[in-house]
Amino acid sequence: MTFAMPFSFGVWMALFNNFAIEQGGLNGAHIGVLQSWREVPGFLAFGAVFLLVIIAEQRLAIWSLIMLGVGTVLTGWLPSFSGLLVTTMLMSVGFHYYETMKQSLALQWFSKEEAPVELGRLMSIGAASSLLAYGWVWAALQVFHLPVAWVYVFGGGATIALALIALVVFPQYKSKVPQTKKLILRKRYSLYYALVFMGGGRRQIFVVFAALMMVERFGFGADEVALMFLVNGLLSMWLAPKIGGLVARWGEKRALTVEYIGLILVFLAYSVVEWAPLAVLLYLLDHVLFAMAIAQKTYFQKIADPADMASTAGVSFTINHIAAVVLPALMGLLWLVSPSWVFILGALMAAISLMLARWVPSKPTSGKEWQNPFSAKPS
Repeated sequence: MTFAMPFSFGVWMALFNNFAIEQGGLNGAHIGVLQSWREVPGFLAFGAVFLLVIIAEQRLAIWSLIMLGVGTVLTGWLPSFSGLLVTTMLMSVGFHYYETMKQSLALQWFSKEEAPVELGRLMSIGAASSLLAYGWVWAALQVFHLPVAWVYVFGGGATIALALIALVVFPQYKSKVPQTKKLILRKRYSLYYALVFMGGGRRQIFVVFAALMMVERFGFGADEVALMFLVNGLLSMWLAPKIGGLVARWGEKRALTVEYIGLILVFLAYSVVEWAPLAVLLYLLDHVLFAMAIAQKTYFQKIADPADMASTAGVSFTINHIAAVVLPALMGLLWLVSPSWVFILGALMAAISLMLARWVPSKPTSGKEWQNPFSAKPS
């Protein structure tokens, strides 16, 4: 499943900006609205918890993958703004419900000791899949000269095929602890919720506007964007397990601190960069820092009740997407006035995240969810 999702999503992402601008005739504001629209299912991810009453997590994850694949297949055939609204929603429901179930299942199936490294390995598998997706996009456009619609068909079709294999071949795995099938908000998870909320805003600037900058400011074509994503995938495939190991050795507090300091510097550099190779380098560094978000998940795993994994996965995705639903549309309008200010606001969000990270205990556990950074005694 971890391999199946990024292939479809990687094809969708690699082509989207060029497809929307060149074939749909859209501008930055349109793309901002579409990206906000894409995040609506993430905002509603808590609904996955209610589906667990009638379908097991594992099967819900697989059917979500199939929906993601179908949405990707249809994207290339509907290049208008209204058509992209429909296909983006279909693809996004599948993507977000799959990711919600994946987080829940991973935190249930991996022990606290092995989780950082195993989550890093999952990121490496996902990066390998993305690598193949970007390689496919580049080869399809530059070698085989296929129409974009057929590039989307193959990307979505591969995910559908792998999901059907997972549905038929693998047994139904049992969870160690029965999951709560209702929404839960706990005060002691407040710091985790705050970190997730800020992470949602930061992620949108990377996913939407860092890539858009390559197309609009530096004139990258679809093949060049795919090649950049290809290098990104190679880097992630190699580094993600190592970053997981670093999180295990450093602890969540130190890992998150390094991530957010790095992000502040990257976003400030984005705001002034005028040289395309440097912009690509910043994009790659941004993605490497993103892998350190493993620490958010392992922090939650250490402080949480094991029965809360599925419910909190849905709630945290919703919290993550509160900023994600609103920001792309607003930032899209700001982008038309000053792209630099989009990245300056990203640096400000990273600075707030850094302050929150300093409240994470050096050794978080249930009952020790946060620690006052101005006091020697834990709270």
